[in-house]
Amino acid sequence: MGSARAEPRPAAALVLGLLLPALAFAQPTASQPSSMKTVYCCEVSNQPVCSDILPPVCYGRAYREISPNGTVRRVVPAPLTTEEIARRDADERRRRAEEARRLKQLRLDQALLETYRSIDDLDGRRDRELAELDRTLRDLRRRETELLERQGALIDEAARGVGGIPAAERDEDIRSLDREIVAQRSVIDAKLRERAAVLDRFEEDRQRYLELTSPAEHAPGR
Repeated sequence: MGSARAEPRPAAALVLGLLLPALAFAQPTASQPSSMKTVYCCEVSNQPVCSDILPPVCYGRAYREISPNGTVRRVVPAPLTTEEIARRDADERRRRAEEARRLKQLRLDQALLETYRSIDDLDGRRDRELAELDRTLRDLRRRETELLERQGALIDEAARGVGGIPAAERDEDIRSLDREIVAQRSVIDAKLRERAAVLDRFEEDRQRYLELTSPAEHAPGR
């Protein structure tokens, strides 16, 4: 008596169900040997659609290239949508911008380490620049004081009616001094802003220098 034929297992039956339609198209023909035959399959409404040429319904979809023995030779993804292309391009722009920032920071760090031999060298450079700015500010304020004193003297002469200078000429001198004082104060304000910027710049450089030269930055595993 013959033995009972074993029933296919569910998983095996599923694989066979998916491959049989593809293999049906893969029979060799007189014009093309079986070793060269390729079947193209895509999914339409969760159903495989296969042919020995790419079916028109597969255009714009992901598809598989399957050999006659059922092996998937290649999986071709679906073309990107307009939104996917836009996201990809935006991601690439962000990646390039981040890489540019990283390279710029590397150049700045290298320049910082080459400029200063130590943190004391950096502090000394800062103090010299500030000292030079402070000397300039003292000279500017001294000139401002001289202008104010000269203008005050002319105003006092005009009030007391002395000085031997015609009133119209003295009034013009007072107005001229007023313009000089305003210009002088503008220069002083610009120098004060420059001094503040120098302090900020050196403070940033100091913090970064300490980060780059800290032993923890060069410890194993970092």
